[in-house]
Amino acid sequence: MKKVSIIDVAKQAGVSVSTVSLVLRQKGKISEATIEKVHAAINTLGYVHNTAAANLRANTSNLIGLILRDFSDSFSIKVMASIVQELEKQGYMVFLGQPLNDHEHLERCLLSFKQQGVAGVIYLASDTRTSTLPPQIRDCPLPLVVVSQSLLNEPCNLVMRDNRQAANLATRYLIERGHRNIAYIGGREGCLIREQRLLGFRSAMAQYGLVNREESAPACSDDTQAASFVTRQLLEKNNTITALLCHSPDAMIGSISGIHHVGRTVGKDVFLTQQVALVGFEDMLHVNLTSPSFTYVSSASEETGRQAAGLIIRKLKEPELQTQRITLSGQLIARESA
Repeated sequence: MKKVSIIDVAKQAGVSVSTVSLVLRQKGKISEATIEKVHAAINTLGYVHNTAAANLRANTSNLIGLILRDFSDSFSIKVMASIVQELEKQGYMVFLGQPLNDHEHLERCLLSFKQQGVAGVIYLASDTRTSTLPPQIRDCPLPLVVVSQSLLNEPCNLVMRDNRQAANLATRYLIERGHRNIAYIGGREGCLIREQRLLGFRSAMAQYGLVNREESAPACSDDTQAASFVTRQLLEKNNTITALLCHSPDAMIGSISGIHHVGRTVGKDVFLTQQVALVGFEDMLHVNLTSPSFTYVSSASEETGRQAAGLIIRKLKEPELQTQRITLSGQLIARESA
């Protein structure tokens, strides 16, 4: 069977080859009627556009390299899905790399991107204990956008979540509903996300003239057992605590266990002293199948992905674009737990 060419498409649509080329590359001022005729001809003939060959001829690329180092992190996975969806809408394809946490694997990943001819790189930072990028990423010669869950001290194009705002919003929400003794559960010592959220938590407490005790923010490892233990300890020492901010999904689940261990329940009624209100920092669909459903501040993961995709596209189209720093705020979703 003869291979269908762009000339065949032009003849079928009754237009010039250059017009078909412009339609395929989404360039030029082409009427909607002409675009529809070209696409109808493509569908009728079964023409497949060789994007790689076209890019080679034009010395361009529609490939974007995406580096994701932690597939266990729900925020990064949601951001990745949003980035891929947005880039595909704009005619780009994603080349995914998952280097291990060492410099050699990262170098190989970037070399592979170069060999595949990617036009730019989006890096999903996963290390929440450092405010700097790996040197290989910092020195990347390609257009670069970094997505981070915490504040980075780097002069790069950056899309990040506002952890301080999220904790401040959650704390004010609880205070305005009558809670006066609030604690923060979870996050390891040295975790930048935890440190930024504690700034927001403490600023809200101070704003309302409430006492903030150091022992009301116990750190622990990222597992449910550790969170359960510190929650139980905290509530046994201070039974006047009526609300908890939970650092992570594991902290939320562990807190529920700790609350039950001391004979109390999860709930929003501040006047029922046995109830403890819970607020998290991302949606937990796997937990919300149970009752009560959990109040949380959204992580803005989908918007983060859209912004990162949009920024890398703008950077490709405008190489001289000034460095951008986009900070995204979450929204509080009120449910049954607070």
